[in-house]
Amino acid sequence: MTRGRAECWLMDMDGVLVHEQHALPGAADFLDRLVEQERRFLVLTNNSIYTPRDLAARLERAGLHVPEKAIWTSALATATFLADQMPAGSAFVIGEAGLTTALYEVGYVLTDTDPDYVVLGETRTYSFEAITQAIRLVRNGARFIATNPDTTGPSPEGPLPATGAVAALITRATGANPYFVGKPNPMMFRSAMNQIDAHSETTVMVGDRMDTDVVAGIEAGLETVLVLSGSTSKPEIGRYPHRPTHVLDSIADAIPLI
Repeated sequence: MTRGRAECWLMDMDGVLVHEQHALPGAADFLDRLVEQERRFLVLTNNSIYTPRDLAARLERAGLHVPEKAIWTSALATATFLADQMPAGSAFVIGEAGLTTALYEVGYVLTDTDPDYVVLGETRTYSFEAITQAIRLVRNGARFIATNPDTTGPSPEGPLPATGAVAALITRATGANPYFVGKPNPMMFRSAMNQIDAHSETTVMVGDRMDTDVVAGIEAGLETVLVLSGSTSKPEIGRYPHRPTHVLDSIADAIPLI
């Protein structure tokens, strides 16, 4: 490492630790080394559908042991942001258990009557009725928040419309742009670091995307590791004006850096 051994590690989940429900080579050894060396770490994901408990169970099925408390989602980051901005506020939510649970746990009231915020998250069942209600509430003055800007998500059948795509629809109908809390907003990394008492000078981000993981890591003042086991190929790196600290084939190659 260019600044000495890192004390804390943040890492993306899909494309770094797992791919289509299967652990990537070296992922289990990487996590074991973090525990062995007593490094603080969090697994980050823009997915707001699932609770940390759900995701921990998913990782366990893939052979990866990650405690609930070591998982930080865009839903948790969004709930933390809203609790800081307006404690005990209210929100109309389009999303699933990961988001509604996170908001409930920070003391938010979920309502469709004059909410302080409209909060848009990931869901597999976007309804025209809910989107219409969100549009009307935003036009009536509710502040517009979205968990992440991803426009599509993966599925076995092909891409699915995701939060960013639905947010664009609401924006076109209202003229209101949402505040996106998740990656590439470095606020998600800062809120994650607060959870494990990490400092930017001694924290590393490992991700598979130049346009979210790496750029947000750089903007948060972290060292960055890009792994080529997910969304980014080596030739694509040169298209971006920013550069990761390290480029590695997979998480297995990051083990010596711990």
